[in-house]
Amino acid sequence: MTRIRLITTRLALALGALFVVASYAEAQKVATNYDTTVDFMKYKTYKWVNIQGVQYPNQLQDMQIRKAIDSTLSTKGFTKVDTDDANVYVGYQLSLSQQKEWNSYNTGGGGWGWGGMGGMGTTTTTSQNIEVGTLAVDLYDPGMKQLVWQSTATKQLNPGTDQAKMQKNLQNAVDKMFKKYPPQAKKN
Repeated sequence: MTRIRLITTRLALALGALFVVASYAEAQKVATNYDTTVDFMKYKTYKWVNIQGVQYPNQLQDMQIRKAIDSTLSTKGFTKVDTDDANVYVGYQLSLSQQKEWNSYNTGGGGWGWGGMGGMGTTTTTSQNIEVGTLAVDLYDPGMKQLVWQSTATKQLNPGTDQAKMQKNLQNAVDKMFKKYPPQAKKN
């Protein structure tokens, strides 16, 4: 008897969920948006800010997220400062959601007779809830008082993984978010 994973139903999409993690549960999905009129080369210093109305994770997770972002910003030439004269303010948001994942398995059914007609098989479908985490990092220009850059990374969470692997996944996500930073200026 052969078990074949057929297709993961994208019911979450049909229900209006923001993200579908079905077929690529191990991959991180990264998306970036930015103000195309901004010269990002002018940003050299940054300051951490809390985004109003956002509920942050516990102190340990907050420290780990900020450490990953600090590390990546450092490789991009940024210097962290604690004064209000920073070129850019950095904030983040974290959200967790549950989605339903559907798996279908074919449990047999070879053919018999002429042309293979008459075979019988059964398809079994199961569902499970999966946790999906999204990290959004925002850059604000304090002079313009507006958001100028945002990137999000979304990934299925596996609570059974060890701490070192979780930290590595977090750092990989942040590195991917800033991979194409600074954005190239559009030529007119």
